[in-house]
Amino acid sequence: MVSCKKDKTETKEKVFKGPVEKFQHGKAWTWYEVDDNDNPLRLAISIDDSAMATLDRNAPGGGGHHHENMLSLKFHPKADATPFKHVGLDWNPVGHEPEFIYGKPHFDFHFYMISETERMAIPPYELDSTKFLIFPAPAYLPPTYINAGGGVPQMGAHWVDVTSPEFNGQPFTQTFIYGSYNGNVTFYEPMITEAFILANPAFERTIPQPAKYQKTGYYPTKMRIQKASGVTNIILEGFVLRQAS
Repeated sequence: MVSCKKDKTETKEKVFKGPVEKFQHGKAWTWYEVDDNDNPLRLAISIDDSAMATLDRNAPGGGGHHHENMLSLKFHPKADATPFKHVGLDWNPVGHEPEFIYGKPHFDFHFYMISETERMAIPPYELDSTKFLIFPAPAYLPPTYINAGGGVPQMGAHWVDVTSPEFNGQPFTQTFIYGSYNGNVTFYEPMITEAFILANPAFERTIPQPAKYQKTGYYPTKMRIQKASGVTNIILEGFVLRQAS
């Protein structure tokens, strides 16, 4: 009996699921995976097939950023090893501005480094642009990124990669955006068209990296689309420990 007990091995929990929320006519949630040393492996948003099959096609007020199709998702507390506090799952039925580039049905996946309370307090740019225009020092953003101009309430300022295909004669399919507010880098954003997700159930790309980081923590170096078992996963992975500098 003693020998049998010694032979038993405990299965250590490695995947930690966030709260499941209703999204469209299906569900969405987050999950976080660690390695044997409890270091981050993957941080992800999951959308089930029922939600993907029933996406709202209406866009109140045109092709701007709207909050009617936005869902805020929490992470499991274990995800505190990363700088990310919560995630915004944003579905844009007819895209958003600038429409000649991003006017396609697509998702914005905002992985926020600020609390939901802080994010919700971000005002419309037209009412108070002061903190939108306080940019992080250049070293805290990838060298090929520029400010897109203006800002979005409850989001912040957006920074785009000038080497992305949509700025070099090709149609927008997927891109990676950084966000800022009041001098801080505040979100990482994979932005991906519905068509690209449906056509690419297994896709991986690198995430452009800055020279410096404002906070010590584990930061992702890759983004992946992975579809399995009736679920579409948008995954940040390849985490590396970075020191504030």
